[in-house]
Amino acid sequence: MTHFPAINEGGPIFTAILVCGLLAFLIFAERLIQLHRARIRFSDFLAGIFNILSKGKIREAVAICDETAGPIARIAHTAILHRADKPDDLRSIVEMAGKTEIARMERRLRVLSTIMHTAPLLGLLGGVMGGLRTVRAMQASLPLVQAPDLTAGLASALLCAAAGLAVSIVAFVMFNIVLVRIDRIILDMEQATSDILAFMPTISDVPSDTPAKAAGGRK
Repeated sequence: MTHFPAINEGGPIFTAILVCGLLAFLIFAERLIQLHRARIRFSDFLAGIFNILSKGKIREAVAICDETAGPIARIAHTAILHRADKPDDLRSIVEMAGKTEIARMERRLRVLSTIMHTAPLLGLLGGVMGGLRTVRAMQASLPLVQAPDLTAGLASALLCAAAGLAVSIVAFVMFNIVLVRIDRIILDMEQATSDILAFMPTISDVPSDTPAKAAGGRK
């Protein structure tokens, strides 16, 4: 701890703010990696899947969906399994799969949002605690108050306030970057879903190498 005087001066609340900042960065990095993998060139992917399905090679299409990362591949997988369902049922199933994928992409964002809102409050708490330390030091050294009696509490208060604001600002930026990435993928998902629902009825009469999943056997 002697190598990090700011941590000593800031106290436990300052340390808690730093831990929140580290956690926020780890969540941001993990979400960024997952979202980067999730976004694919869906038009090329669907063109390949549709070409395979039109030849009746259902198992091959399912295998490609399983091997491809991202929500669009999983939505296509669900649609292929339920390709023989009624159009309204298929739409409902695919839309439900889309909602599940959105929830998957938004995983841990609430933690990031909580850190974003909590960090400045922790900074405020640290500032108040530092102010109390300063007042107690002044009371203890009256009537001759020395500068060292004031600086320790004030340093702690300022460090906590600054760290809380810094973590909150950075977390806010990271949160919005992730949201922008998610919104882009959702737009792709909507277009892909429309293409999938329009294509599935065209293969109803195509001989396939595996039966379609019955409407009553939904996952």
